[in-house]
Amino acid sequence: MAEVETQRDGGVMTITLNRPDVLNAFDRAMQDGFRAALKEAADPEVRAVVLTGAGRGFCVGQDLKEFQEGAGDIGERLRSTYNRNVLSLRSLEKPVLAAVNGPAAGAGLALAAACDIRLAADSAVFVPAFITIGLVPDTGASFFLSRLLGYGRAFEWLASGKQLTAGDAHAWGFVAEVVEAGKLAERAASRAAELAALPTRAIGMTKRLLDRASNATLEEQLELEARLQAAAASSEDFAEGVSAFLEKREPGFTGR
Repeated sequence: MAEVETQRDGGVMTITLNRPDVLNAFDRAMQDGFRAALKEAADPEVRAVVLTGAGRGFCVGQDLKEFQEGAGDIGERLRSTYNRNVLSLRSLEKPVLAAVNGPAAGAGLALAAACDIRLAADSAVFVPAFITIGLVPDTGASFFLSRLLGYGRAFEWLASGKQLTAGDAHAWGFVAEVVEAGKLAERAASRAAELAALPTRAIGMTKRLLDRASNATLEEQLELEARLQAAAASSEDFAEGVSAFLEKREPGFTGR
């Protein structure tokens, strides 16, 4: 049984972290499987991605059993595994949706934060577990949470390590939607299909604009908008969108 499974349904690819007996905690093999899945997700035929976990958990971060004989050089471990994978996840030029079906803790919480949209089962919980074992946030948690929640709320949460319910995460704006646990997979597939039907290149470029916005000057952001708008205007989807608007019909975007 693969530690990471992938499945395609039309333009939607689902990546399932598959170590349910340990709530999908990462070991080396699962890191390798996740890297391969992200490479597959870069295929232009994939127009939306769902990331979820098998069983009753989303992902609880690092499998600490690998540290029983010593953690070794954790910095190098991060650089060669988690950091590479979160950069690959963020580099996908298409929408990525996290379907958080259960506990998301530590690096698992960071991976959910790295996605573009988060849906959560009503049974899901979010735990920034780093501080409770004497560690600092990693896998981009400090980067994503400070941008999604603001400094004050991100610091209070990361420094306390407290568990957040799905409802609280929704109230904070971290989660877009809370769904009954038994209906999460269906809702995530439906939402991903909606995203896959949109002009994929424009979505990818929108992600880049938002990634840059918090650190750019207004002049820099205006220039980037101009350059990416020129690229979007040369796409087949732009031509289709204009034609559909003028002909008063639904557009049929292809992602090209």
